[in-house]
Amino acid sequence: MASISNKAVLDRADVLCRARGVRLTAQRRRVLAILCASPRPLGAYEILDAMREGTRTLAPPTVYRALDFLLEQGLVHKLESLHAFVGCNHPEHPHSSQFLICKSCGAVAEIEDEAIARSLGSAASMSGFQPQRRVVEVIGTCAGCAQKAR
Repeated sequence: MASISNKAVLDRADVLCRARGVRLTAQRRRVLAILCASPRPLGAYEILDAMREGTRTLAPPTVYRALDFLLEQGLVHKLESLHAFVGCNHPEHPHSSQFLICKSCGAVAEIEDEAIARSLGSAASMSGFQPQRRVVEVIGTCAGCAQKAR
């Protein structure tokens, strides 16, 4: 999400939530802001630690409830292989995401390739499988790390 400012992401989230008739509370907004400001995916406890700066009264359920809401609204994605979360690049519409995860620096790039989504859907259908979530995570080396390694 580096190409979009944090303020723009948060403003867009506010607009989307109002349009959907749901509340982006201060806690939820803070969790989203922390994720958007991070150069890498964050786990729930990393988010909790960032939220605790200046206060010690927060408990893990606070973060998990906020993450559940943000996931339901499509504002963040969960990266299963990392047990971590990232902000969504295009929360305006439901989509099947694919993620390119650099094993060296931890950077994550979200892509939305409909051909990949269709291929997965077709393969699942042909085998009688009924997917609940379609998330593809590809682990490798980003261009920046590959360049440094040369």
